[in-house]
Amino acid sequence: MDNHNHDSTEKAKRPRILISVDMEGVSGIVHPRETNPDGYDYGRARALMTAEANAAVAGVLDAEPGAEVWVADAHGSYRNLLPEEVDRRARLVRGKPRPLGMLGGIDERTDAVLFVGYHVRAGAGPGVLAHTMSDALLDVRVDGRSLGEIGLNAAMAGHLGVPVVLLSGDDAACAEVRELVPGVRTVAVKEALGQFAAAGLHPEEARERLRRAAAEAVAGREEVRPFALSGPVAVEVDLAAAHTVDLAVLIPGVTRAEGARSARTVAFTAPDFAQAYRVVLLLVQLGSIRPA
Repeated sequence: MDNHNHDSTEKAKRPRILISVDMEGVSGIVHPRETNPDGYDYGRARALMTAEANAAVAGVLDAEPGAEVWVADAHGSYRNLLPEEVDRRARLVRGKPRPLGMLGGIDERTDAVLFVGYHVRAGAGPGVLAHTMSDALLDVRVDGRSLGEIGLNAAMAGHLGVPVVLLSGDDAACAEVRELVPGVRTVAVKEALGQFAAAGLHPEEARERLRRAAAEAVAGREEVRPFALSGPVAVEVDLAAAHTVDLAVLIPGVTRAEGARSARTVAFTAPDFAQAYRVVLLLVQLGSIRPA
């Protein structure tokens, strides 16, 4: 046997798994001061987030010891996970702006994606720290269906043929993903009591459950179908600030929505979901611009 060809075949069969890690859905976290770098408890939140990321990595490798595991820091600045504490068997994607935002590192070669520490969309719940991408976006509707970070990222992964096989977060986030992705595994690390309150598992218990579920999810990944939305797609976005609308309509194809329920609603049609996703990411960035 040609050893070179054998090695190439084995490498080609190596599963590639992406773990996208947000912060609001991590066990023990309930308040913006914990998720904001200026907050007094942000350091602790970073450690909790990193520990849950590592639990997911361990679970993936329990099921697939030879897997190529990518971890995408997917909160805020995308610079929250402690690099020196991340499981050394994983590759860490951090920093922004970057292609595909919270899904940094994903492509058609990816076999499955896991959402760790995710939260419910803006306006839904009760859900801990519920929002959609940023405070600049009040709602995103794709073909009339309201989608938060869970739905938008699941659809982007689905466009690439990649299934979401696991989500961890509060009970509301778990319910949200189950409505979109039949067969997805979920780990409710806390029960939402409101926007800034929850009854949560001990962090170590949450990590143990997450590790087991990640292993099961990766082992059963063939049972879950990608959440794919066929194009073209019609998108409406409700923006929080009037000046963000003024900036948004400078994007070719983006207009003020006619007959919308809000004067701060913009609309556009994209040929496929990938383009729609990129425009939404751009709207998030425009929302961070303040009037001169």
